[in-house]
Amino acid sequence: MSSHPKWYVSLLAKYLEKWERDEQAQLILIKGAGRAFSAGGDLKMFYEGRKSKDSCLEVVYRMYWLCYHIHTYKKTQVALVQGISMGGGASLMVPMKFSVVTEKTVFATPEASIGFHVDCGFSYMLSHLPGHLGEYLALTGARLNGKELVVAGLATHFVPLEKLPELEKRLISLNVGDENAVKATIEEFSLHVQLDEDSILNKKQIIDECFSKDTVADIIKSFEVEASKEGNEWIGPVLKGLKRSSPTGLKITLRSIREGRKQTLAESLKKEFRLTMNILRTTISADVYEGIRALTIDKDNAPKWDPPILDQVDDEKIDLVFQPFAEDLELKVPEQEDCRWDGKYENSAYAK
Repeated sequence: MSSHPKWYVSLLAKYLEKWERDEQAQLILIKGAGRAFSAGGDLKMFYEGRKSKDSCLEVVYRMYWLCYHIHTYKKTQVALVQGISMGGGASLMVPMKFSVVTEKTVFATPEASIGFHVDCGFSYMLSHLPGHLGEYLALTGARLNGKELVVAGLATHFVPLEKLPELEKRLISLNVGDENAVKATIEEFSLHVQLDEDSILNKKQIIDECFSKDTVADIIKSFEVEASKEGNEWIGPVLKGLKRSSPTGLKITLRSIREGRKQTLAESLKKEFRLTMNILRTTISADVYEGIRALTIDKDNAPKWDPPILDQVDDEKIDLVFQPFAEDLELKVPEQEDCRWDGKYENSAYAK
């Protein structure tokens, strides 16, 4: 049995389509194994395929196509998220009708820091958060815990970890798709959440002030001003991380989030497909491979970005990675109900 991400994505898509069509299937329950719900499996795959042209295209196409179907799924879904849920892995948590998190849940979208961008629909999801929290999470890769996820609207319920196995058993024995019945069952176990005093979600005024600025450079300048004020010591480490991130990744990510605010989910996923393929093809920079090397391969945490500073990242070059592909090479997102499961990779121009 293959452990390649392409295999997992294909299998998940196959089962989700089968269950949506199956009248006997009422409730779809997704849970992680061990300490992680889903996190970071594609980075190594990207790096290993860096010298082969479009070696990751199939899995990227399949994943973004699947993301659309997870968002628009017709049956009631519940995600039980007991651990790390990062990057693309979190696309199996946030869009669900019910997403249950615990005190051990950790969420983040750290892709910009390594020269990539927020993908798997997150340029759409983060851009629709209140104020400019989306820009903050996307650019800084800041982590949110379970309570914060519920308050931010990225999860629906907080259940203590020790109660999760019992909730799972109850949901399995329930086996009905009625949303009210599922919700009532989860709420027997869930707690009302109260944010910790130092939660980032209590810093909304500063985040909105700084991360509403037009450019990454202006955001950093505004953040530096706030950092100098009394009581804002929390900003220092966040600023340090921002300044160590890939300048190209930051610029692409900010623009993608801003565009996502005005796009449909389908438009955002098509855009993300273009961005990912252009980044993996090193159309304007090889930062993504340098970022993965420094973070997960050599683990020296000393990436050498090209270009190394924001001022040297040409906006015209950024335009290049956002350009539409030829129509037959775009991600095919089937928006008509009667052909909802069309557009698969095997029927695309790439497979031919």
